[in-house]
Amino acid sequence: MPELSEFDHGLFLGLLIGEGSFGGDGKQPQVTLRMHTRHEALFRWLERRFPDSRLYGPYHHGGRSYFQWMARGRTLVRDVLPLLEGVLDESVDGHAARRLREMCDRYAGFIQRERARLQVVEGDGPRT
Repeated sequence: MPELSEFDHGLFLGLLIGEGSFGGDGKQPQVTLRMHTRHEALFRWLERRFPDSRLYGPYHHGGRSYFQWMARGRTLVRDVLPLLEGVLDESVDGHAARRLREMCDRYAGFIQRERARLQVVEGDGPRT
């Protein structure tokens, strides 16, 4: 993943606070951002900065036209969570911080396993 500038990090954090959804599919956590197709350039920006994430659309449904960006599973744990943890807290936005915390609590086992796998891949942990 390309290194994010301070501006990029702030923009990403603001997008997720204002428009992001923190959840999962029952097996793995995911962060979703859904916005009108007029924001396509912003979605392309996300694709470049998070190349392992996924962009879906454009969709045209119910009179709406939108894109949907998702970071889930390993990509979420490796690329997105480190940008949010320790930054997105009650002092920044209580509602978004609670949503993030609830997602992390619900998928704590998955997150812990992925972090352990990533440490092994990077050579920082024990091999099992």
